[in-house]
Amino acid sequence: MIKFTLSALALLLASASVHAAPPAGQDALAGPQIKVDVGGRKLNLYCTGKGTPTVVFEADLGRAGWDWSAVLPEVGKRTRACVYDRGGMGSSDPIIRASTVANASKDLNFLLKNGHVDGPFVVVGAGYGAMIAQHFALRGRGNNVTGLVLVNAMHEDTLPADRTARLDAALACLNAAEQGKKDPVCAYPATGINGEIGPALAAAQANQVLKPTYWRAHASELDSLETSANQLRTARKPFGDIKVIEVPQTEPAAIVAAVMQVLDK
Repeated sequence: MIKFTLSALALLLASASVHAAPPAGQDALAGPQIKVDVGGRKLNLYCTGKGTPTVVFEADLGRAGWDWSAVLPEVGKRTRACVYDRGGMGSSDPIIRASTVANASKDLNFLLKNGHVDGPFVVVGAGYGAMIAQHFALRGRGNNVTGLVLVNAMHEDTLPADRTARLDAALACLNAAEQGKKDPVCAYPATGINGEIGPALAAAQANQVLKPTYWRAHASELDSLETSANQLRTARKPFGDIKVIEVPQTEPAAIVAAVMQVLDK
């Protein structure tokens, strides 16, 4: 295992771009792009750039691929970069089973295979998405993961203390959505990864939280956290030759710098 910390990236941050306006290409993430069959349902996939390895982004708990709108175009200047929406998120089909880390990892495997996205892969995961990224790298058959960037990663042994309250809130929002009610408490939360939000993405996020399918998926991820933690705990082993960078913050420039550090090794 090769492990880098944020301090090793300090010199790179000065040259990383910081967006003061919605990033170019952000609107593409606000709606469906390529819908890929992963077994009786389809997940939304969007790729940009050319080159190898392919960088794949995994969003945090209850979040869609558009969260990476400030990071994706920067990485796409260097190599192929792809984001997708897990089941029930963004423009993907609703979930048909529990939203666990193992199920998400399987879906990602089918998505890349059926979407003809070639490896090797560098997987970037934020929060809960970092758990999926690690499970995908550790348990995948022939996934050919060469690097991991773990952003403010959730750990299987230190799950969020407020997860029960968050589940109760998601279920309340599900109830409101099923009744066609707009509750301001149920807004799509902001994230520092996104940078500025343009009108198209703002509208997509506002529409997202009106859908019961979104809140079912969000609640399922929260309700399955203990199961997901056990799945990753079982899969846990040394990463071997996989290069790993941990980024303790969600600032786009730091994430871009970390990805570039992996690509340069």
